[in-house]
Amino acid sequence: MIALAQPSTGQESPAGTALLHLEHITKQFGGVKALDDVRFEIRRGEVLCLAGENGCGKSTLIKIISGVHQPEKGATMLFEGRSIEGLNPSTARQLGIQVIWQDLALFPEMSVAENISFESNLGTRPRLVNYAAMKVQAERILERLGVRLDLDALLRTLPIAQRQVVAIARALIGEATLVFMDEPTASLSQAETDALLVIVRRLSAEGIAVVFVSHRLAEVLDVCSRVTVIRDGRYVGTFPTQGMTQTRLTELMTGKTFDYAVQQRDLAGAPVILSVKNLSRAPNYADISFTIRRGEIVGLTGRLGSGRTELALSLFGMSRPTGGEITLEGRSAHFKSNREAIRAGVAYVSEDRLQLGLVQPQSIADNTVMAVLDDLIGPDRLISMTRRNTLVDDWIRDLAVKIGHPENAVSTLSGGNQQRVVLAKWLATNPKLLILDSPTVGVDVGARAGIFAIVHRLAEAGMAILLISDEIPEVYFNADRILHMRDGRIVGSYVPGETEIDAIEEAVHA
Repeated sequence: MIALAQPSTGQESPAGTALLHLEHITKQFGGVKALDDVRFEIRRGEVLCLAGENGCGKSTLIKIISGVHQPEKGATMLFEGRSIEGLNPSTARQLGIQVIWQDLALFPEMSVAENISFESNLGTRPRLVNYAAMKVQAERILERLGVRLDLDALLRTLPIAQRQVVAIARALIGEATLVFMDEPTASLSQAETDALLVIVRRLSAEGIAVVFVSHRLAEVLDVCSRVTVIRDGRYVGTFPTQGMTQTRLTELMTGKTFDYAVQQRDLAGAPVILSVKNLSRAPNYADISFTIRRGEIVGLTGRLGSGRTELALSLFGMSRPTGGEITLEGRSAHFKSNREAIRAGVAYVSEDRLQLGLVQPQSIADNTVMAVLDDLIGPDRLISMTRRNTLVDDWIRDLAVKIGHPENAVSTLSGGNQQRVVLAKWLATNPKLLILDSPTVGVDVGARAGIFAIVHRLAEAGMAILLISDEIPEVYFNADRILHMRDGRIVGSYVPGETEIDAIEEAVHA
């Protein structure tokens, strides 16, 4: 049951014109304090960023606001100036509070219209579904968003960007007043992200408050008017985004200062590890030529669909090119499978960590040794647990993976630590060439810095690295050279420092 009451005089002043106002929010799970005296406020029609590293308490705060968790005693929660107590998911939805989680929580085997109108067709009594009315309702909501989708298409046939739109449309069916978006752009290209931000601005113009949770700080500063920062479960502050820089926001989130500087290394005399000449695979890419030298980090950027991942898969033996030449340390390297690529010294960190990089139910240890099981077999033809455990302990220590126990499921780790396990899995193969395809997707800014520190350490040790990312700052501040790919071809080559980052961003997004 939700109780609504007029606030006391002392509560009216801090809330002001806020749609939602929280103070003294504390939440403890056992002996762990997930939130400690946090405050939060958002105004009607505002786009506010909720920022912080993974594990800082953002999700716990969202679950309290959406009624999943109850705060400890002493909390103040006001909605439109009225005190709210005993909030649960049902009463939160009655207030118009909607949460779009990163996994979207949609139904793949249902149509677009069914997913959008699903919640509005739930009731206490069984009844026939009026599919015609459902489609009219779904179409009306999509028109509000300025989007056209095939209402009869099964959700599983849609790309992730369109599924995001379906999730937003479903939230609006419930007459949303406040929408939380948890990492809505983590799997989107820059063009898809731009389209989503247009929708966010449209919601704001209609008076709907939006809380934007994202590790992509550039888009946060672009679309949000204020940012609330939480660090280690405590409230740091709420700041206007006008005048805020990514560097300053990173410092607020982590409590650390990061050095953003371009690579300045002369590797012209280093031996060539990878050479690609006139490589083609219709219709994915054509006439690709470049080299990577020992210890060099080459950035590969471009919009989604430019052919970057398809090229990486060919270098890793997952898809065979139809023309051209690949050489690894001067030897022909037309791999028939990824196993051949691994044996030759090529490792590939996929952009899809959850589906392709890790086996989520299996342990951290099993995921770490997955690519080198043959090397762990002893004379009895069984895996040597001593060698396995030593290898796991060494990589967990070397990559500073924060874990409870190596036998815990890898799914228990944060995104940044999961990515370190993926790196450990491939580094255990002792590669000559490491391909990193969007290695920081879904990873917070502090963990990103840690991952790139590892990447630079590997390069200094002599590993050749191909860094693929559609985030220009990532390649600009971490690569020795940058290749720009568009429509399956290399259309530009840049050296950070010699070319301004703005010029590269303009060329890529033109």
